[in-house]
Amino acid sequence: MHRRRFLTIAAAATLARPARAAAPSVWTGRAMGAAARIVLHGAEPYRAQRLFARVEAELLRVEAHFSLHTDSALTRLNRDGRLTHPAPEVLALFDLASRVHAATGGAFDPSIQPLWLAVATGGDTVAARALVDWSRLRIGPDEIALAPGQSLTFNGIAQGHAADRIAGLLRAEDFGDMLIDMGEVMALGRNGGRAWQAAIAAPDGAEIARIGLTDRALATSSPTGTRIGAAAPHILHPAGLPARWSTVAVSAPDAATADALSTAFCLMGREEINAALAAFHAARIEILS
Repeated sequence: MHRRRFLTIAAAATLARPARAAAPSVWTGRAMGAAARIVLHGAEPYRAQRLFARVEAELLRVEAHFSLHTDSALTRLNRDGRLTHPAPEVLALFDLASRVHAATGGAFDPSIQPLWLAVATGGDTVAARALVDWSRLRIGPDEIALAPGQSLTFNGIAQGHAADRIAGLLRAEDFGDMLIDMGEVMALGRNGGRAWQAAIAAPDGAEIARIGLTDRALATSSPTGTRIGAAAPHILHPAGLPARWSTVAVSAPDAATADALSTAFCLMGREEINAALAAFHAARIEILS
């Protein structure tokens, strides 16, 4: 797991379209601390402007739940050890995290935060690793509670969740052709009559694949793309084991699932990955290298 995802997905040829097709509306900004972009077909400029204002408000609302850098629900949970009356959206993402944790044999574990901090600051990694155990959380509609000393990061799932929320907002306004890049890519409908194209890059920036996407999300993880301090990869195994792959790309119908699985799969062998995919039948490996 990691605290900040190294962006290895770049939307490719997103503006390519037939000569007579109207230009799409494009929004750029930030989501969960990372650069973000939306390419939306079929919106008149005045309507796109209003929609993008709603997008920005929705992203602020998502950050109010899951950011580590604001007085968010997640920050309060880490500070106080408990969060009373969590919002349904928070409970839903905790439920998805629990299912991915179970399917990946614990490789996906948002309680990795104490270990991440220990590695970053030169602290006691043995003591920090002892705190990493998602199964010790108590999760219910009245309260989410951590075990003593635990803290969480949702940076292996929250960016995907943000993309899903924006997709839902735009779909509710009857738009069907869009690309949403929040660090994880959600591609809906078509791009000028063709599938959206996503280029997958290795940690050194070299393009290693290009994938067509229609009504599907794509997430990529590269453990060494960003490092903690001078040497440690930013995706850490809860048991201290090394990463198994340098680049993993996963597609799924929703971006949160693709995000979480791509993070965990960096730390897992191929047989373990296949077993995890059995619990998420609609997800698939796009790159494993």
